[in-house]
Amino acid sequence: TLDIINTRFARHLQSGVFALLRRHADVTASALKVQRHSAFMSERTEHCRLSLATLKPLRGNALVVCDGQLLHGLVETLYGGPCRVRTDLDPRELSATEQRVLARLMATVCGEYCKAWKGIHAFGMEYLRTEPVPQFASIAGPNESVVTTTFTLTVGELTGNVHLCLPYTALEPLRDVLYASPLGDADAVDRRWISQLTREIQSAEVTLVAQLATADLTVEQLLSMQPGDFIGLDRTPTIEACVDNVPLFRCHYGLNAGKYAIRIDECLNATGENHGH
Repeated sequence: TLDIINTRFARHLQSGVFALLRRHADVTASALKVQRHSAFMSERTEHCRLSLATLKPLRGNALVVCDGQLLHGLVETLYGGPCRVRTDLDPRELSATEQRVLARLMATVCGEYCKAWKGIHAFGMEYLRTEPVPQFASIAGPNESVVTTTFTLTVGELTGNVHLCLPYTALEPLRDVLYASPLGDADAVDRRWISQLTREIQSAEVTLVAQLATADLTVEQLLSMQPGDFIGLDRTPTIEACVDNVPLFRCHYGLNAGKYAIRIDECLNATGENHGH
């Protein structure tokens, strides 16, 4: 369903850009992508303009990223200049004119995106502000998942991208709506979305922690420690391997190929109970 929404949005945005510039524009949508928020932000260049928008009635905000070259080209086109890409732009603050054009473009993006959701779910995306500092434009934690799509705008010789980034947690309340068949079959599921999400989640990196031993000390003992002191450790035959403090495996530990290693004996569920070998 999100693929259909993005296709609709590309079509609506094409009309919206024409209304803004009075020039024909082609807009194409890339395949949607699920990735870490930090990965998405690391792909952005210093020329990009980061704008925040509400996702009413959903919680959280959307991030709309406009390429700097695209914005500059739109400003020149709007005021009668050549419709082409400039590659000699320097990182700088936006002029008052550029801020106004960017605000109009973001209002167009938000308005047309709301139209793309018509008939699927009530949606009220509204432009909030543009953030010059990337840290203030975060819409999720660094390791949290976001759903991103790149829309490529072509106006004459000018080509640039607008990137739409939505927090995955904001879309979770709409799982049933997004998974439903666009033809209205309540039992049908958008297999492409599930397949894409599964692939992206499976490629996400996690940190597996296996704590070998622990020791209980008083604050007095801790403060009296000196180099060369020994701390007695309580070891157990098996240990638990965890991700984000959630136990996933019960293991034995030892050496393998000359390196410390753990051998998985049991797989655990999220409550730490055995559910198979």
